[in-house]
Formats: sequence, C-alpha cells, structure tokens
Amino acid sequence: MPFRIFHRVLWLVLFSNALAVYFASHSIRAVVVTTVAWLLLLQLAYFGSVLFLIWRSGFARESRQRAEHFSSCREVGSEPPDLDEVTNESADLLQRDQMRAMSLLLP
Repeated sequence: MPFRIFHRVLWLVLFSNALAVYFASHSIRAVVVTTVAWLLLLQLAYFGSVLFLIWRSGFARESRQRAEHFSSCREVGSEPPDLDEVTNESADLLQRDQMRAMSLLLP
C-alpha cells in the first residue's frame, strides 16, 4: 500500500476512533489515550507489513536465481544428479570408510 493511501486511512481510523470513544465516555483524556494507542498500533502494523514484504522479496529473488541457474544447466547440457546416483555414491563412501576403519584395527 502506498504511503499516501496509508496516511489517509490512518487519519480516518484515528478520527472515527476518537469520535466513538468521546461519544461513549465523554472524556477527552480517554480519547487522547486510545487515539495514541491506535496510532502506535497502526504504525507497528505498517512497519511489520513492510518488513514482511522485504522478507518475501528475498525469497522471490532466491527462487528466481535458482530458476536461472537450473535453466543455464539445461543449456550447457549438464543435468543434476539423480537420487539413485547420490544414494549409491554415499553407500560406496560409507563402505569405503568402514573398510578403512577395519584396516586400522588389524595388526
């Protein structure tokens, strides 16, 4: 939401809140306290939404970079390794490590 629209909505909400509190309590002090509380709450909500948008744009940029990298891999002709290849390689490494450990135990 652009700041200009947020600013207008902020003042509309604060003014309507002030009127409602005044007609309910007939106290200027209650109007000031609740209006300041609403002002802080709405500003925190706006700040939080801006932080959320920044956080979300970081994920969008990362996924875009991954997609570009994946498409460049396809252009070159290299494919990411299959799951079977990865599990076979890790099983081979595990077996080789176990053999090394056993050879250290032998006299």
